[in-house]
Amino acid sequence: MTTTASTAETSWDIEEFETTPVPRDHRRRLPSVAAVWFGFPMVLTCAIFGGLIVYSLGFWRGLLAIAVGNLCLMLYVGSLSYLAGRTGENFALTAARTFGVKAAAVPSAFLATIVIGWFAFQTGMAGAILHDSLGWPEQPTTLAAGLGFIALTLLGIRALSVIGVIAAPVYIVLGAVAIYLAAQDGSGSPFGYSGGAESAALSFGAAVTLVIASFIDSGTMTADFTRWSRTGREGFLAAASAFPVSNSIALLVGGLVVALGGATDPGTDGGNFLGLLIDHGGVLVPLAVAFVFINLGSVCAHCLYNGAVGWSQLTAGRMRTLTLILGAVGVLLAVAGIWTYFEQWLNLLGVIVPPIGAVVILDQLVLPRTRLGSPAPGRAVRWQPFAGWAGGAAVALLAHRLAPWLSDAVVGFVTAALLFTAASALTARDQKDCPA
Repeated sequence: MTTTASTAETSWDIEEFETTPVPRDHRRRLPSVAAVWFGFPMVLTCAIFGGLIVYSLGFWRGLLAIAVGNLCLMLYVGSLSYLAGRTGENFALTAARTFGVKAAAVPSAFLATIVIGWFAFQTGMAGAILHDSLGWPEQPTTLAAGLGFIALTLLGIRALSVIGVIAAPVYIVLGAVAIYLAAQDGSGSPFGYSGGAESAALSFGAAVTLVIASFIDSGTMTADFTRWSRTGREGFLAAASAFPVSNSIALLVGGLVVALGGATDPGTDGGNFLGLLIDHGGVLVPLAVAFVFINLGSVCAHCLYNGAVGWSQLTAGRMRTLTLILGAVGVLLAVAGIWTYFEQWLNLLGVIVPPIGAVVILDQLVLPRTRLGSPAPGRAVRWQPFAGWAGGAAVALLAHRLAPWLSDAVVGFVTAALLFTAASALTARDQKDCPA
């Protein structure tokens, strides 16, 4: 690495390359970039979701839904990460290639705003969990947690690597302890668990969607993280460390806690194992408290970083300035308690997101290998990707309402891919019929 890069690494104001591709001499080794993604899914929310899935479907069908959802995420996030490692561009710059230089502001602003909603949701969750478990005052705890998460994000991509390295083993160790305690307190093998709901709260397709939707927003914006990769291959491998590896572990922990009977209210709280740790007292109590801040701090920092990088590109601002502004908004929403209304809305928006990545992958990875590829660098607006996004989102929302047994996230992705391919074929034919 050059002297300039080394100096930048040690300074507070390390360059984050918000509006330009990351130069080759500033790219990071695979373990550093993989640490950003590997630690991201190691969050208590995944334990909750994993428990809900197993409670609804039973142990083996639940594991199959988790596996299918993670396979979809691996292909989706991995493809977008391959692009990012190849070009060094963040999501906003990548989207400009597909949607158009000016029109890309629409999907970029949409996603950069959603992830701030997730930041507020997880920050509010930190205060609520400690209030419910230990009686801590909810609003002051939420405020303190939010300020800490903002400070962590200000350190930039280096901090995301470090918190990922810390958060992952902490989650695995305490998750293993929770599984052990659940096995000691419960009876029977988890492998024969057939589910606790008389009528499944989630269908198989809905469970797959839940796995996908939990990280589809930041997964679509993966370029903000994996643009630091040295090659496209390393970008893909960095994303694969999360999907399927760490995300499967995180979901499985919650599923095992439920299957072993260690969850207090699995129909609502899924595999949330924090109460299980606290109920056993002793050293597990301070460890559980530290776990909340480390665990939710990791996911909050990732979401806030995504939002700050996205809005930096849109406003020509600096990442750290936007971190302070957007972080303040998110913390205010969390302290005010508005975060409690976000979950269903954010998950519904998660259904709308997969078509965005679908058209980017088709446009930049698949169609250029065929005669349908019609690259248009520098064009202000391209209608084809918007047709794919709108059509895919509309069909996904219909599936969400009318066909709950299907995975509406997968339906949206496939529909968007088909519509975008058809629109590209139409454009290619018109260009052939009307040569310049």
